[in-house]
Amino acid sequence: MKSRPGPASRRARASARARFGASVKSASPGFTLLELAIIIFIMGLMLTVAMPYLGGFRQAALRSQARRLAGRATYMFDEATGHKLVLRLIFDLDNNRYSAAQLDPYAVQPVFAPDNSLSGRVVTMPPAIRIRDVTVEGIGTVNRGTVATNFYPEGYVDATVVHLDDASGDVMTLEFSPLTGQVAIVSGDVMPSGMPR
Repeated sequence: MKSRPGPASRRARASARARFGASVKSASPGFTLLELAIIIFIMGLMLTVAMPYLGGFRQAALRSQARRLAGRATYMFDEATGHKLVLRLIFDLDNNRYSAAQLDPYAVQPVFAPDNSLSGRVVTMPPAIRIRDVTVEGIGTVNRGTVATNFYPEGYVDATVVHLDDASGDVMTLEFSPLTGQVAIVSGDVMPSGMPR
């Protein structure tokens, strides 16, 4: 036969439930001031460590665009020599872009035509990066409008210096070597000796 709990044991259970419920109800579901202070301190420490690297993203974008342009120029030098064409790299400074055109020097009526190959497509610079100026030997420095540098089938290119800059004022200088077609990329606003400003 089962015995029923007596009034004393019922009271003890009710008292335990009340104490347990009271302790649960009195605890708030939020954070303490100390916990919040520790979290804010850790977040501040992480930002302090990460901030120097965030500025590097801008410079990385500028370096990336400089390497992209240098790669295009080197490729055009090799193509002009290999296919016996005159190729032209056209800088449109007003629209912040560059493109390629080609001329067959052995055609009956040689005329520059846009290069419609994948390597000749128009490249528009990102909004934060601009082509500041282009200096071509025999033409001078141009900072508005359109200017072009030519790659010749005999294996040379017009001596050219291109300055790219970004919104923070960082500058990259690209120098096209006339005899080798190699493009030197230098950080900063540099004008090689012998090139007019």
